[in-house]
Amino acid sequence: MGYREAGKSSTGNTILGREEFDLKRSAQCVRRHGEVADRHITVIEAPGWWMFYTVEDSPEILKQEILLSVSLCPPGPHAVLLIIDVNDRFKETERKSVQDHLDLLSERVWSHTIVLFTRGDSLLDTSIEQHIESEGQDLQQLLDKCGNRYHVLNNHNRSDDTQIKELLEKIEETVVQNNGRHFEIDRKILQEMKERRRAEEERAEERMKRMKKQRDNIRSQMSDAQHLSELRIVLMGYRRSGKSSSGNSILGSEEFNSKTSAQCVRRHGEVADRHINVIEAPGWWRNKPVGFSTELLKQEILLSMSLCPPGPHTVLLIIRVDSGVKDYVRKAVQDHLDLLSERVWSHTIVLFTHEDYLLDTSIEQHIESEGQDLQWLLDKCGNRYHVLNNHNRSDDTQIKELLEKIEETVAQNNGCHFVADIEMLQRKIDRGRAEELMKKVQKWIEDNRSQMSKWIMKLVKINQFDYYNHTIFMRLTI
Repeated sequence: MGYREAGKSSTGNTILGREEFDLKRSAQCVRRHGEVADRHITVIEAPGWWMFYTVEDSPEILKQEILLSVSLCPPGPHAVLLIIDVNDRFKETERKSVQDHLDLLSERVWSHTIVLFTRGDSLLDTSIEQHIESEGQDLQQLLDKCGNRYHVLNNHNRSDDTQIKELLEKIEETVVQNNGRHFEIDRKILQEMKERRRAEEERAEERMKRMKKQRDNIRSQMSDAQHLSELRIVLMGYRRSGKSSSGNSILGSEEFNSKTSAQCVRRHGEVADRHINVIEAPGWWRNKPVGFSTELLKQEILLSMSLCPPGPHTVLLIIRVDSGVKDYVRKAVQDHLDLLSERVWSHTIVLFTHEDYLLDTSIEQHIESEGQDLQWLLDKCGNRYHVLNNHNRSDDTQIKELLEKIEETVAQNNGCHFVADIEMLQRKIDRGRAEELMKKVQKWIEDNRSQMSKWIMKLVKINQFDYYNHTIFMRLTI
């Protein structure tokens, strides 16, 4: 158990003495076993969360897998190894993230938990105890919660089998501390979760059939003339959602830089007998409302519509499948797209990235498990969505299908692209610039208030500054 890139897969391989776990991220548990030091060892790797995420930020499917992990080695695990990289900072945010994710299994799990520090080789001459003391109260608080059980591992030195033998001895000691008992999750909680998952799978199947029927109806009404030789696409989404990678996948080449940019980027290319124009708008913070975004960012979102005249055929709203969509994420998306007017939603397709994370889980299962906020967004977009694996660009079928869905969206809009109200956009941009300028003026006044007061007093003394002007100034500086 642990956050992403902490070293769970490498640790599993070190314990079993061979390459059993794939280092790629996954939304599903992986079970492997082997014979080690005269013991039969079963190892379950649960999917990891982002180390700075709260449990609310993690997708529902990940939380379900954490619960399922302890049922994959019946009757239950002898120990939960909580993996922490010694090179990673461990402060309140990280402690709370770890604590909340493990608390999904109940408070009792802590009496069966051992903190396993990875990358022990990076400590050099520093002992693990010195590292714990130097890291501070949050790491120490976590260790207290685990009964101060910990071990350090160097996954680059698998020839040293003493580190694994010592770890197995510590696991046996943990079992003794628990009166010979393994950890067992409340069966009622597990049963409720399994029933919920079955219901989600049934709804996912219904959604899949419904979407296929919807697409078939649209395609049956489309004529050959509605095959577009040119497509204009705008990519929208929060930061690190995968906009640049999606743009590169669509165009089939490295056209967009993955570094964060404050301005729109326009690229084009020939794809599947079509000329494709792609505009990437800058992203907002995933969990921040539109009021938190700068005026420059909002202006760029508005300007993105004018960079592919006469207007985009679609707006692709990029959302990662490995992040949860809760009310604050949904509201941030809604408010940023609403800058373009309510009409933009009828031209929007939700594009899910990181499909490889799902493995055998369908995108429909993910949608159903994630809940009402994601489903609300999809309803707002007319239930148009697509899923993309940006790590597998050799699979051109995923891009061809996306382009077909864009053509279907155009057909649903009677062959029309999205037309922004230019005057409205210009007014919003002008108002935003004026507000930004006023903020700068007010900041300058605030920063120079004392100096300006001295100037005024001098002017008053030489009768160059009357009462009226003094009153105006005071109102400006309040």
